[in-house]
Amino acid sequence: MQTSLLSSEQPNGYLFRNVRLLDPRFDEARDGHEVLVENGSIKEVSDRRIETTTAHVINCGGRTLMPGLIDCHVHIYLSEVNLSRLEQIPVSLLTARAVPLLSEMLNRGFTTVRDTGGADWGIKEAVERGYFPGPRLFISGRAIGPTGGHSDMRRRTDIHQHCRCCDSMRFTMAVVDGADNVRAAVREELRQGADAIKIMVSGGVASPYDPLDSRQFSIPEIAAAVEEAHAFKRYVLAHAYTPEAISRALSQGVRTIEHGNLIDAHTAQLLARSGGYLVANLVTYFVMRERAAEFGMDAAKIEKNEQVLKGGIQSLEICKRAGVKVGFGSDLLGQLQEEQSREFVLRAEVVTPMEVIRSATIIGAEIVRMEGKLGVIEPGAIADILIVEGDPAKNIELLQHQGEHLALIMKNGRIHKTRL
Repeated sequence: MQTSLLSSEQPNGYLFRNVRLLDPRFDEARDGHEVLVENGSIKEVSDRRIETTTAHVINCGGRTLMPGLIDCHVHIYLSEVNLSRLEQIPVSLLTARAVPLLSEMLNRGFTTVRDTGGADWGIKEAVERGYFPGPRLFISGRAIGPTGGHSDMRRRTDIHQHCRCCDSMRFTMAVVDGADNVRAAVREELRQGADAIKIMVSGGVASPYDPLDSRQFSIPEIAAAVEEAHAFKRYVLAHAYTPEAISRALSQGVRTIEHGNLIDAHTAQLLARSGGYLVANLVTYFVMRERAAEFGMDAAKIEKNEQVLKGGIQSLEICKRAGVKVGFGSDLLGQLQEEQSREFVLRAEVVTPMEVIRSATIIGAEIVRMEGKLGVIEPGAIADILIVEGDPAKNIELLQHQGEHLALIMKNGRIHKTRL
């Protein structure tokens, strides 16, 4: 039986014996390893016996030990597929809805997630303090876009502005125009603890009126966002589908491109040369095709979804040829978030299972600026550890099914759940 352990029940150290070590820096898992964890960090990794007198010993029976997973594009506060319904939800209810979403992500093996629009410092701190279980959170605060753009979910008859406490759509998204107003909005999100800034530079599926190929935010507006983020030692991520939107964002120093479904070879080369990242998400488009209508998404949005779905698989092929580093993202909304791990299987149609695992470990760690601390199994790294029944590098489906094949989940050196 799988059990959840309270923090008060945990020892200071664990020794994992008899593991098949899956460190994504290598091409395959290696048998006969041991891993010692002390005080939240990995202290020793060896293919020989590690001696300890204080650590709790866990015999893993040849199961695979690998780093915790990283999803670089989630929306824990976007708890409706039809985003317009968020205007009727107070922030208190929004937070209550986020709690089970976070717990379920951790149960799937995601020990770190980057929220790309909506989550605030309060829920991040609540997870850090252990008020409820969830992955480590990196946040971007409100997603910022122009009037009529992807962050503007108002109806055409809607000219009023509700308070942010009572209207969760306003809490999670900001609509601003002009470089000075963008600058002020970015500064406010940084003041509120954002780890990165999210801007909209092209149309989107879930927004009501903007065409996918619409050009959003001017060059001066993009530049203002990047300048302020860099001044605060943070970075900018941009929602962008088309080559034009991607190249405009890159020209001003945007670091990560979200989605990028319609990218072409030339733009992929620009992204590779810039040292930036693509955070792709395939699963959201497949699942919206299958299920979004039942949750209130209208026909016009579903048609936009079809346009970007066709380019999703091809974008991975283009970026692989160009040498672009591609991070793992799911971007699921509301009730569809249970499909998060299906992204692994969809990507495996284009790239190898190990490449998909790297996207959700070492590349994800680079994106959230935690290289060497997350996504690897080495001394000094944070002890985010999964024990898997089988080898995901040979069978990527082991990372699906709501954590069914995860025998143990550890975050920060503390066991969240185990059946060992």
